[in-house]
Amino acid sequence: MRRSFVGLSVLASLTLAGCGTVGSGSLGAGGVSAEPLCPSKVPRYGGLPLTRPTATADAPRPPGTPTPVPSTTGTAQDGVRITRLYAGAIDEEGVCRSSSLTVEFEVANPAPHDMTYTVVFDARGYTGANRVVGVGSGKTLRGRVAMSRGPGDIAGGTSVSIMSVRSVPTAEAPAPGGPCPASGVRVYADEGDAAMGLRVVGLHLQNCGKEPYTLDGRPELEIIDGDHERVEGVKVLPSAQVAQLGGPPDVARPLTLRPGERALSGIVWRNTVEAFDGAVNAPYLRVRAKAGAAPVMVTPELDLGTTGRLGVQVWRKER
Repeated sequence: MRRSFVGLSVLASLTLAGCGTVGSGSLGAGGVSAEPLCPSKVPRYGGLPLTRPTATADAPRPPGTPTPVPSTTGTAQDGVRITRLYAGAIDEEGVCRSSSLTVEFEVANPAPHDMTYTVVFDARGYTGANRVVGVGSGKTLRGRVAMSRGPGDIAGGTSVSIMSVRSVPTAEAPAPGGPCPASGVRVYADEGDAAMGLRVVGLHLQNCGKEPYTLDGRPELEIIDGDHERVEGVKVLPSAQVAQLGGPPDVARPLTLRPGERALSGIVWRNTVEAFDGAVNAPYLRVRAKAGAAPVMVTPELDLGTTGRLGVQVWRKER
């Protein structure tokens, strides 16, 4: 069972461009027609695809003249502002999906350094997310994302909201794919699991460089709150002191990864609240694979309750 944050599971729909017009049926009170139409110049499902859209935050709009549908223009949160909502969307193959929606938005970065944003939107049955990389200090970038309905979801009106905004320094953004970082290793977190108050998130490392990479023990961790400040007062412990997870013994041993090999660690915590105040909720975790390594900031959405403890496993080879 996954925690409430939905950003990672919908990133496959990143940066899909908008299209479509409002359908000919009655819109009702602020709603979208049940069958919004796509522009005639855009192929429908089953037709020949267009050139794949550019996967950037401000990808060019596809062919056709989209017609804005009623929306909550101006909705803003944490530097993100929704600017337009359209009926229909262009998918990764360049095909117009009339059953989807497209949101256009702006991201403004007030931080003193480049930031990478992950934004999750909701529109009553539709969900979409976008990762905007490298927003410069004091700069604003535009983005566009397709919003699709989940199985069994019923589309409602066109009231779109921002569910979540998360941002990390671009220099520390995780890189599960793409060019190998200058450090020669990729570090990233998976979606994790949550059940009965126990949370487990995997930390993955790949040696994508050209030289062997040596690990010894556990990654170094810093808990970071929503204001990007370090959280004090939480003990980082061997995982067995928080929960018994099974598997191989959690004993630190030297580990050398040849180019292409991978290692796995993980974090574990309990969402136990035993007091009226003092609960720790921190979205971010700064990870160093070993002492002196370049930091990577992941977003495990830590809800530590009042336990004051976070467990971490040793690095071991990932098969």
